[in-house]
Amino acid sequence: MAKERYHHGDLRGALLDAAETLVRERGADGWSLREASARVGVSPSAAYHHFGSRDVLASALSEVVLARLGHHLRDAMGATPEQGPERLAACGRAYVTWAVEDPAVARLVFRGGATTAQSTISPHPHDVLMTELDRLTESGHLPPGARPGAEFVVWAAIHGLAVLLIDGLVHIDDREDVERQAERLVFATFNGLARETAPEPDRPTPTTTHTRRLTRSPDPGLAPHTPSP
Repeated sequence: MAKERYHHGDLRGALLDAAETLVRERGADGWSLREASARVGVSPSAAYHHFGSRDVLASALSEVVLARLGHHLRDAMGATPEQGPERLAACGRAYVTWAVEDPAVARLVFRGGATTAQSTISPHPHDVLMTELDRLTESGHLPPGARPGAEFVVWAAIHGLAVLLIDGLVHIDDREDVERQAERLVFATFNGLARETAPEPDRPTPTTTHTRRLTRSPDPGLAPHTPSP
């Protein structure tokens, strides 16, 4: 498939495809730019016109995967008829099953710091989660006092389960059981948040690599997302 894309003039896309295949075969670090070039039938010097190093190619692949994941999470929520926290549970199920079904690529993305200040990942999974929590607050399902920082609580829960599963620290063999566990975790987390009626004055305000990148970005169209008060 990569060679076919290259013959149509998309060498950059072909190299990204080849890199993703290599990550699945050998892990996040078990491949080189030279090998990706060979997969699409070009010389390393041709690849350098698009990616100056293997790390640059890996970073670009992470951005592609994150945008794909953002669409996946948004689609999962959109397919849920309920308008309450069930949508958030669908997001959690989609996130965890994605990681379990594509662990090598998930590990590449989970390493963090892979994206650049100039990247424009859309939709970013972080923004998808922020938007859904805002909607749940506006619809009355989540108290306004619980909204600040809620994305970090929810993300920590579902990401934690995903990492435990792909690292083999927790074993759940059946996909339906994985989905049920993810759903249970999201509902438990959300129910805990829903009991918070007023923000704590000393509550920490964490930031993510994504939000820091937005803060540093010179593009006004990439302004940080501000949660509902």
